[in-house]
Amino acid sequence: MSAAGDGAASAAGAAPARPAYFDTGWTGGRSPWVIALVVSMATFMEVLDTSIANVSLPHIAGDLSVTQDQSTWVLTSYLVSNAVVLPVSGWLATRIGRKRFYMICVALFAASSFLCGIAPTLGTLVLFRVLQGIGGGGLAPSEQAILVDTFPPAKRGAGMAIYGMAVVVAPAIGPTLGGFITEHLSWRWVFFINIPVGLLSLYLTSRVVTDPPHLKEMRQRAGGIDYVGLGLISIGLGCLEYVLDKGQEEDWFNSPAIIGFAAASAACIVAFVIWESRQEHPIIDVRMFKSRTLASGGALMLLIGILLYAPTVLLPAFEQTLMGYTAEQAGQTMSPGGFAMILLMPLSGALVARVDPRKLLAIGAALLAVSLFYLSERLSVGMDFRTAVLLRLFQTTGFAFLFVPINALVYAGVAPQKNNAVAGIMNLGRNVGGSIGIAVVTTIIARHAQSHQADLTAHTNGYNPAFRALLAGIQRGLERAGASTTEAAHRAIAIVYRQLQLQAAQLAYLDAFRTLAVAAVCMVPLVVLARYAKPAGPPPAGH
Repeated sequence: MSAAGDGAASAAGAAPARPAYFDTGWTGGRSPWVIALVVSMATFMEVLDTSIANVSLPHIAGDLSVTQDQSTWVLTSYLVSNAVVLPVSGWLATRIGRKRFYMICVALFAASSFLCGIAPTLGTLVLFRVLQGIGGGGLAPSEQAILVDTFPPAKRGAGMAIYGMAVVVAPAIGPTLGGFITEHLSWRWVFFINIPVGLLSLYLTSRVVTDPPHLKEMRQRAGGIDYVGLGLISIGLGCLEYVLDKGQEEDWFNSPAIIGFAAASAACIVAFVIWESRQEHPIIDVRMFKSRTLASGGALMLLIGILLYAPTVLLPAFEQTLMGYTAEQAGQTMSPGGFAMILLMPLSGALVARVDPRKLLAIGAALLAVSLFYLSERLSVGMDFRTAVLLRLFQTTGFAFLFVPINALVYAGVAPQKNNAVAGIMNLGRNVGGSIGIAVVTTIIARHAQSHQADLTAHTNGYNPAFRALLAGIQRGLERAGASTTEAAHRAIAIVYRQLQLQAAQLAYLDAFRTLAVAAVCMVPLVVLARYAKPAGPPPAGH
């Protein structure tokens, strides 16, 4: 159960030799399924927290006596600190031990959740959310790397299906749970519920998870701390998250602050890539992107992040702002989609072992594109609850055939010593993609609603017979209800204007879904670019 051949291979200048346990998986004598379930608990909790807090913002703003815009820092602070930790999580796991790093992240996440729950002011809440984001950033990459080492390549798809449930299903049920907790208890319980899960996860992780030998050997060979690289990536990603989260609010590049943060982000990320490519012990081995599979896989994960998170913002917002649903009702239309993914993920995991993952990715992208185009045609303020649920169900079916195959694809043929790094890169792609998707769709809704309203207003004038007839009909109805002629005329105009705004907003939402459908179509060329190394084969030297 050792990796004694690694040193000889490295000395010869070749790729690290594959450990003896590569074909059987490293379990430390435990059941791989038990390990998978244990490490999925904290990840599910963390990913759930990224969406569950969204519906609580109005309550947080009211309770802490701040504006709605100020309360959004509760989300921004978490996203920024989370994004900074994600890419360096593999490096940190290697330096201090993956199990130890994972448990530190769980403990920090649970402790900061308690502090968030008792925060007396917005400033303290934002500070504790930063700590929570730091702890949460290391959970998903660590779990993914643990599962890759735990399951042999032939069964890796099944392990990734469990991971997929944690990171894909959680955003789907987050609005429902968040709405229920906020309306029936308090927004503070959105954070308090993390504490028992975190404590249970710490206990079980200490009992069932062990680090494989290759991690211990890598730790011994690790070089010094790359402070320059760490600073560059932290500033670059932190600024990027600020731009994506606050861009629409501050009118994008008409804002000097957005221009400054965008320039700083671009400069730091470019400098980071150049710096890291010259380091013997880099924080992130950017040379791995010479692999066509990892490069296309990272781009695919970015698009998956966009398509995963953007609809979870669009649909509840549409139902609450245009259809009058409560947060809990909007969440209830989303939850069945999560359960559909729970049922389909194991099927996808079983198929990955028998079918080329690229074919499954193509199927998933096609399903997602068709469902989003269909959604953009059928979504309406007049639809009933059942239709809303069915549309969401259809929209989520494609994800089961995307998330599991993409992880099987990028890890195939990768040396175990690189698993931590790949996990950090892929999770960063998912999170940054989510931020990009949310920024894009919120901008489309805000700007296209104004454009559509201007187009519709052109038809609301006294020279349009249909408009005159509509206005007269509403006015006569109001007069029969007891309103005076003058009052009825004013109220009729207000009713028509409200309908005009409603239709303009609905058209803007449809535009956003069409944009997401085009993004799903763009996944197909990236699937074609990827290469697939069958699990039975040796790892390619380029990896």
